[in-house]
Amino acid sequence: MGKTLVEKIFESHLIDTPDKGIYVLKLDMVFCHEITTPVAINDLVARGMDRVFDSSKIKAVIDHVTPAKDSKTAEQGKILREWARRHNIKDFFDIGRNGVCHAIFPEKGFVRPGYVIIMGDSHTCTHGAFGAFAAGVGTTDLEVGILKGVCAFKEPKSMHIIIKGNLKPGVFAKDVILSVIGQIGVNGATDRVIEFSGELIEQMSMESRMTLSNMAVEAGATSGVIAPDMTTVEYLWPFIKNEFASKDEACKNYARWRSDPDAHFDEVIEHDVSALEPLATFGYKPDQIKPVREMEGTKIDQVYIGSCTNGRIEDLRIAAQVLKGKRISDSVRGIVSPATPEVYKKALEEGIIQIFMDAGFCVTNPTCGACLGMSNGVLAPGEVCAATTNRNFNGRMGKGGMVHLVSPATAAASAIAGYVTNSELFKG
Repeated sequence: MGKTLVEKIFESHLIDTPDKGIYVLKLDMVFCHEITTPVAINDLVARGMDRVFDSSKIKAVIDHVTPAKDSKTAEQGKILREWARRHNIKDFFDIGRNGVCHAIFPEKGFVRPGYVIIMGDSHTCTHGAFGAFAAGVGTTDLEVGILKGVCAFKEPKSMHIIIKGNLKPGVFAKDVILSVIGQIGVNGATDRVIEFSGELIEQMSMESRMTLSNMAVEAGATSGVIAPDMTTVEYLWPFIKNEFASKDEACKNYARWRSDPDAHFDEVIEHDVSALEPLATFGYKPDQIKPVREMEGTKIDQVYIGSCTNGRIEDLRIAAQVLKGKRISDSVRGIVSPATPEVYKKALEEGIIQIFMDAGFCVTNPTCGACLGMSNGVLAPGEVCAATTNRNFNGRMGKGGMVHLVSPATAAASAIAGYVTNSELFKG
């Protein structure tokens, strides 16, 4: 019988099987940020094990609260900064060069098909869009990864979600993944890997694919993977062009990380998006979704465009298309955070930043801050935000606040209207 993409990765990275169903894998990369890594660093120091397995395979960034907002967050940054210097970690992205981790690391070429990657962050699954196995881990696993370059995982079980049909104008990857989560539920993929495939996936950009993989964890998945193809190669080409004679050769090489036709999946779901409309969440779970038209008129206080889900240049272009020549409602605070300095630079060059500013948005530096209610857009009790983020848990963006997850197009249109509404891009 054939193997799934993830089974192939596990087989190629296997070091040991200490117990039934437990696989110890060699790591290609360990990603770190200033919220979860300092805890691991301090524990390693206290145990007399302040070492790293390979400084070239550790990438670190300050991204969750940047710049620091208080003494505590300043201390977190200081711990990570000094650790990176102490161990000669060259790929450390400090203030001014930093961006949202799950945007800047792929952008720098640190994610490749067939890799095994961990990070102390649940949305590490984003990197599965490149045909890698990438998972968020706890402090203990992070410590072992930093120290030994290995991590233990459960047996890889996969569910296959085949996306069928074509999207209507004004419907985007964010709507697709919300519809998937709405169908299978927040526990629908627990302890499994979701492999996304289908003609629509093949047509998607890497940015859109990362949006799908990013929110796989909201259905309980360990990771969300997509088989590498020429789109993957085109994205990575600046970083891999010296490794292959041509793009076709690279694509042929990466094809080994595709699931075999006779691979076994725990579950196969065909998900038709032909009639899909723009969606929004309405409660405190990502599977509580409704068509935006059914949410029409829901008052909002803030719109946030950014995050590791929808803060890339593709997302800002879509939002700017809706905002161009318009002003946001006087009753709404609009905040946009380009995910990386490179995204910010492109948005400046293309006039997108100007469109946002002319519309009345506050443009901030790249940061995760607002998404998890830490800085740059925290909600007050009773306030409501339409956000392009990935999580709408109770209090996620601030105690007593409500978050409606939407696409960049819906967020921009809602900012103009002052309430949740469809964008003019949707012709349904």
